[in-house]
Amino acid sequence: MANSSHIEWTDATWNPVTGCSKISPGCKYCYAEHLAYRLQAMGQVNYRNGFGVTLQPHMLEHPLRWRQPRRVFVNSMSDLFHDDVPAPYIMRVFDVMAQAPWHQYQVLTKRSERLLELNPILKWQPQIWMGVSVENEDYLFRVEHLRRTGAAIKFLSIEPLLGRLRNLRLRGIDWVIVGGESGPHARPMDPAWVRELRDRCGSAHVPFFFKQWGGVFKSRTGRILDGRKWDELPPHMVQPTPRAARPELVVLA
Repeated sequence: MANSSHIEWTDATWNPVTGCSKISPGCKYCYAEHLAYRLQAMGQVNYRNGFGVTLQPHMLEHPLRWRQPRRVFVNSMSDLFHDDVPAPYIMRVFDVMAQAPWHQYQVLTKRSERLLELNPILKWQPQIWMGVSVENEDYLFRVEHLRRTGAAIKFLSIEPLLGRLRNLRLRGIDWVIVGGESGPHARPMDPAWVRELRDRCGSAHVPFFFKQWGGVFKSRTGRILDGRKWDELPPHMVQPTPRAARPELVVLA
C-alpha cells in the first residue's frame, strides 16, 4: 500500500494481489516485474514470491483506514482479473471498495475476457472505475469487452502506445490515458499517433490525459504535448465523500 504515487493519474496504490504474467506486447518490459524482484531482494515480505501471482489478504481492508478521499489505483503491481486470482477473492476486493465509497478506485486489466465473464457477479458501484490496457490494434477487442460491463466509469490506458490505433471507437468510454514506454529498452512512440488520439478524444468529447513521452530518459522527455500538459479527467466522475462525514463506517485499527 502506498500513501502516495508517482503515477500521474492517481493519488495512491493498493495491492491486495501482487505478481502477474505476460500476455501481450505491452507486457514485454513490465515495470511492475522489475520492481517486484527489486523488492524481493530487499526482503519485502509481500514480494517473497517475486513476480509470481500472490494473494495479499492482509492488505484487503487498508482502504477502510484512509480517512481522506483518494483516487486509488487498484493492483498497480498485478492484474486483478488474472486467471490465478479466484473469483471469490475478486468479489472480496469489490466488497471493500463498496465499504469505502469515499475513495475512487481505478481498476485496470489486460484480461478483458475474464472481466466480461465475471461482470454479472461483480457489485459495481459508482466509485469503481474500470479500465483496460490497449497497446496496438490487435487488442482493441478489450475495449469492446469493457463497454459491455456494468462499470459506471470506463477508461482506457493506452500505454505503452506501440502503434497507430486507426480503428479505435470511443462510444461508451469516459476517459483515455496515453503514454509512451520508459526505461532502458523503451520502444519508440510516434507523436502523430498521440495527436491522432488526442484529436479523436476531442471530437468525441472524451477527456484526454497524456501521461508521458517515455523513452530511455523519461525525466528529460517530460509530458508536454503541443505546448501544454493534458490532465483532463471525467467531468461527471463521482465526487468522493470525506471520511469524517460518514461516522457510521468503522475505521479499523
